[in-house]
Amino acid sequence: MLKLFNITLQTKIITLILTLIVFVISVLTGMFLYYEAKDTNEEMQKLAIQASRTLSLIPIMKDVSHEDVQSGSMQAITQQIGNQAGANYVLIEYKDGLNISYPSYEVGHSAFDPENYKAIVFGGYYTIETKNELGHILWGKAPIFAENNGQQIIGVASVGFLKNEIQQSMNHKLLKTLIIAIIVLIVGIFGGVLLAKSIRNDIMGLEPHEIASLYRERNAILKSVKEGIIAIDNKGFITLLNNSAKQMLGISNESINKPIAEILPNTRMLRVLDSNMVESDDEMIINNRVLIVNRMPIIENGKTVGVVSSFRDKTEIKKMVDTLTEIKNYSEDLRAQTHEFTNKLYVLSGLLQLQQYEQAIAMIQQETNQLNFQNDILFNQIKDPKLQAILLGKIGRASEKKVSLEIDENSYLTELPGHISITDCIIIIGNLIDNAIDEVMQDEGIVTFFVTDIGNDIVFEVSDNGKGIPNDKISKLFEKGVSSKAEKNRGFGLWNVKTVVDKLSGSIEVTNGKNNGAIFTVFLPIKNQIDKEVD
Repeated sequence: MLKLFNITLQTKIITLILTLIVFVISVLTGMFLYYEAKDTNEEMQKLAIQASRTLSLIPIMKDVSHEDVQSGSMQAITQQIGNQAGANYVLIEYKDGLNISYPSYEVGHSAFDPENYKAIVFGGYYTIETKNELGHILWGKAPIFAENNGQQIIGVASVGFLKNEIQQSMNHKLLKTLIIAIIVLIVGIFGGVLLAKSIRNDIMGLEPHEIASLYRERNAILKSVKEGIIAIDNKGFITLLNNSAKQMLGISNESINKPIAEILPNTRMLRVLDSNMVESDDEMIINNRVLIVNRMPIIENGKTVGVVSSFRDKTEIKKMVDTLTEIKNYSEDLRAQTHEFTNKLYVLSGLLQLQQYEQAIAMIQQETNQLNFQNDILFNQIKDPKLQAILLGKIGRASEKKVSLEIDENSYLTELPGHISITDCIIIIGNLIDNAIDEVMQDEGIVTFFVTDIGNDIVFEVSDNGKGIPNDKISKLFEKGVSSKAEKNRGFGLWNVKTVVDKLSGSIEVTNGKNNGAIFTVFLPIKNQIDKEVD
């Protein structure tokens, strides 16, 4: 059953064209025949009236005698008028009973018959149809007025045309029309076949449902691909953009069908259009973004008909690498915490073996009190699991570095909003705490962490009791590659922090404490920018 409806596009086009041609030809032929028959009938009526009127105005017809009839002159006149008009019958009937006809035949009626009533009584000019053994006859009637008295009607002049001869003329015109219609139909079918083949070649032999399926799949692929994709035709006009390309390049759908040289002048896609060479992993800057670009020509039948370019943001790749690094650091922090507790267990085991029970108990109580205090704040006042996990790891790392990481007893946090991910927390909090630990670990110093979500912002504060930051370096502290330390390959941690804070529409402040030491304070809006715009 489904195969009956699985009609090819070529068949649909030919059927549609054939149907339209037949319909148009039928309508036009019908209209032509209708108006042609109507016009022909009107013309024959006019001709019949005109011929009969001309005949009635001939002077000899107004004053005729039996001698004229017998001499044959009247017969010659009626024959001449009939031949000129193409009439089948010419008939002159007088009130006195004198009748003249062409061709000669027994008339069988007089001037006073009903069909002559309007002409003989009222002097009217008109047409009328009668029937005889040869068929229907169209008569044109005209009154004949006396020569010496213009108001006296003495007879009736009649000119007749056989209707079947008129119909034969119409049939001849119909035959010509049908021949033309058949020629047009054949040409239309031939043209339809050529058009269908041309369309089929243009769409590579695919059927409409196959094209629709490919279109849906293409859209789904373009939306799912995170790489930016842009395509141009052989004239350099943009034909395709996916969402990733719009976001990376800061352009919209309005750029489609516009020259690539005007929208993005440095893509080098026109170079590929001319060279037909594939270009891969080309690093370039477009709209102040560092991109890794691939370009490939679109070739059809040996000709380059366009270029497609895919690109990915190197900045995003760098962020991904940084995130992986932070996760690795987080894992190292947890390892350090495990290592620190292992060392303490070894010490405790040694004290027990040496029967130093009081010192062992004192050590356990000290650790227990410290853990209870920290855990009370960590698990009762800070209720976000992501932040708890990060702080636990950093406490272990600080302990391994002989640094005391303290959580301010006034800290309080319910849960971080959804737009602040664990990666964001690792980058911000992890870098700030690590920098503070590195700053004070030589002096076995103290690092303090504080967090609160009271108000419209989430506030993170990391402080230390180190030497602080020189005032001339504070303004450049968040620039890429700038560091307060002398070591190489430093200066990326705070730059990453600033990048994430800016992404979250937040801010960061740096000050030096009263007793030296640096204080880093981060403000992150509880509601992100999109939520604010919706509200």
